[in-house]
Formats: sequence, C-alpha cells, structure tokens
Amino acid sequence: MASETSGRRRAPVLTPQADDFPRWYQDVLNKAELADNGPVRGTMVIRPYAYALWERMVDEVDARIKDAGAENAYFPLFIPESYLQREAEHVEGFSPELAVVTVGGGKELEEPVVVRPTSETVIGEFMAKWIQSYRDLPLLLNQWANVVRWELRPRTFLRTSEFLWQEGHTAHATEGDARAYARRILDEVYRDFMVEVLAIPVLCGVKIPQERFAGAINTLTCEAMMADGKALQMGTSHELGQNFATAFDIDYLDETGAQQLCWTTSWGVSTRMMGGLIMAHGDDDGLRVPPRLAAVQVVVLVVRDDDEGSVTAAARRLVQELGDVGVRARLDDRVSTPFGRRATDWELKGVPVRVELGPRDVADGQVVVVRRDRPGKESIRVDALAGQVPVLLDSLQRSLHDEALARRDERTVDAATIEEAAGAAADGFARIPWDAVGDAGIERLAAEAVTVRCLITADGGVPDSVDDPDLIAVVARSY
Repeated sequence: MASETSGRRRAPVLTPQADDFPRWYQDVLNKAELADNGPVRGTMVIRPYAYALWERMVDEVDARIKDAGAENAYFPLFIPESYLQREAEHVEGFSPELAVVTVGGGKELEEPVVVRPTSETVIGEFMAKWIQSYRDLPLLLNQWANVVRWELRPRTFLRTSEFLWQEGHTAHATEGDARAYARRILDEVYRDFMVEVLAIPVLCGVKIPQERFAGAINTLTCEAMMADGKALQMGTSHELGQNFATAFDIDYLDETGAQQLCWTTSWGVSTRMMGGLIMAHGDDDGLRVPPRLAAVQVVVLVVRDDDEGSVTAAARRLVQELGDVGVRARLDDRVSTPFGRRATDWELKGVPVRVELGPRDVADGQVVVVRRDRPGKESIRVDALAGQVPVLLDSLQRSLHDEALARRDERTVDAATIEEAAGAAADGFARIPWDAVGDAGIERLAAEAVTVRCLITADGGVPDSVDDPDLIAVVARSY
C-alpha cells in the first residue's frame, strides 16, 4: 500500500563521496550536526548528537575494560616536564606535539609543566609508590580523560590538538603476563567492540619497529578500511617492556624477597573512532549508525496531525511500546517543521530505523518503516511493530558489517613487489610478504605516501614477533 509520505527522492544535500571524499566528510560533520571547530586552531566542539554516540562508545568499551579486570582512576592533566625527560625515547617521540605551560597565576613556574599527551610518566610515578610486593600485581588501571597533542594538520575527530580517550596502564610481574594482557585488551576489548558494536571489521596485527609507540617494545594495532580505501588506526595496545619501570623505579619484592622490575603496558582508543564510524559506514545521504551503537535506534515521526492530536498520541504509544522491548526510541512530533526536512535530518544523522505515521496510517492500523542501510519503504502493522523492530535492528547491524567487510575484501590485493603494493594502495590495501619489504621498501612506499599499517600471520592472526620471515605486511594510504 502506498504511503502518504511516498514520492520522488529528494536531491542530495551532501557532496558525493566519489566527487570529493574530504568535502563529503566535512559536509557530514556540519549537516548532521556532529561537531564544530573550536576557537583555538586544532580543537573541536562535539555537538550533543555526536556526544551521545561517544557516550555509547564509552559505555561499551568501559564495560569490556572492567570485564578484563582493570579499574578506573584519574590522574592530573599537568605533568612535570622532568617526568617526561626520564624516558628519553618517550619524550623524543612526543616532543613536537607537546603543549608546555611556563606561567601560572601570573608568575613564571619554577618547573614547566606539560599538558598530558598521554600519561605513562605520571602514572608510572604512582605505580612505583603503590606497588611494594608481588601481592600488589598485576595493577590494572584505566582512565577516561582528555589529552593534548599539538596537531599541525588538524582534522575533526581524526587528528585534533585536544581529544577524548581512555588510556589503560598496567604493571605485571612477568613479561609473559604483560604480553598476554596487552593482547587480551586488543582482542577482547578493542576488536570485539569494533566488530560487534561499531560493525567495522578490523585487521589486528603488530606495528613495524618504525611505527611503534614511543618507548614501547611492541605495539599491537586495529586497522580498518574506510569507504575511500584508506586505512584508519582505530586503537592500539602497547607492550612497554621494562623501559618505564626502569625510569620510574616500578619494582616489587618477589616471593623470595628479591627486588624485581615490573613489566608494563598501555593501551587506548579515542574520539578518532567517531571519524572511523563516519567514514566506514557513511553514504551520500549522511551518517549510518549501527543499531548497537545508536543512541537513538528508532525515530517515530508524526507526518502530520490534523485530528486533535490522535496521530501524536498513537506515535507516543509506539515509542513506549518500543521502549518496553528494549529499543532506544525517540518521538519527533515537530509538525510545524516540514516533514521532508525532518526526514532528511534524521537520515543525515544515520538513525537506523525511521517509523513514519500519519492520519491515513493510523486509520489503516499500519506504519511506514524505513531502514537506513538501504533504500525503500515497507508497511508494517502497528500491533506487530514492537515485535519486528528488534529483529530488523539485528539485520541492519549485520548488513552494515557485511557491507564494510565485502568492501575491504574486494579492495585488498596480494602483491609480490613494492611497485605492485604501492599501486594497489592507491585504492585499498595491499598484502605483501614482509621479507620482500625491508628498510628500502619502507622508504619507497613512503615516497608514494603509503605505509606499512601492520604485520599479520599468513592466516590473518596477530604474530608473536616481527622477526618471523613468513609474516605478511599490510600496506595502505592512511589517515
């Protein structure tokens, strides 16, 4: 049955991805009301709709972190400059990005303080204070915070001078325990969240030595393909060895009474995931949000209500019924705003399911349902809606993941030479034997703006060491 909202498709309001992907990305940020540039270059203002998505990310990731045994704490924004100097490789890696405060309260500070770019050094100081014996290990900490890295080429959500994130920091009695925990975070927290909630398939592997976190002995990474074929580093987990334990005297008495150095890790994901969400799932009509992430899974739109509020009352009942079965639903009864504009706004925001209800629909005992993952509309009986929507949301979640996975598979090429790999990376990922790359190959790829994103085993797993000659290097252009 035709709906009273059916008709010719509206003209696009965004720059098409194929014409100008960066412009499309900026259009989505603006038109979907996700973020604005802050007053200081490189900063951003996260608008309420996007912040609600970030809160959902926080809830999902935080629950997984706690399941892995870590506890939340909070550490200072300001770090004495001397702390960073104590781990030479660390300060060298972050030096160009540091924001340093030299004046406070109108007076020159006795020692400059750094606005945290990450917190290994300050947390290391307190780990040394809190850990006395093997009974205090492992110490598993996490904090949700903001950090500052002075960004020369800012891009909202992807690279900003200030961003939000979680940073986990742990101390262990043995190297094996630290390595196992870093991998647990990568798999059980990051990969699971990205695949199961964000619906973004990720390649998990190890970074080459040149791309490791400053001060780490090994960096594990989750890499995802965006809609334009470029890679985005979605999250990392680092084995820090004993570098920070040595610098900050993080040691313990073992069961024999001997003094031993701890082995530490750190790991984090940030608001960069918002950029990944936009670029992995967005289309020419805007954002597309996976249902498990969506703050609003279903929006019920009143098309018009010219019968003493009967349509609005029916829509309100539908929202209640959806809420009763665990669906996050919202009512849009702003009938003074044209329906077409409201439908476009919700489409731009990527709400998974739109339910449209007008006087004729109420009379017929049906609603019109629109899925954000594909074109078209269907009519569903009002009394069947609450039962069908959870199934529909599960289908939509799988659809977005499978679409992203199919794109990655189609645009991943096996290469035998550096030239082939660089050519394939113009449009996607290339896999090339690691022993065919070498330092010279890394430099030749860099000349084409291509980097080794990670190393994986032949079966796609996370390797134990970068020294295995049978590893596969995944190369791509990246954000």
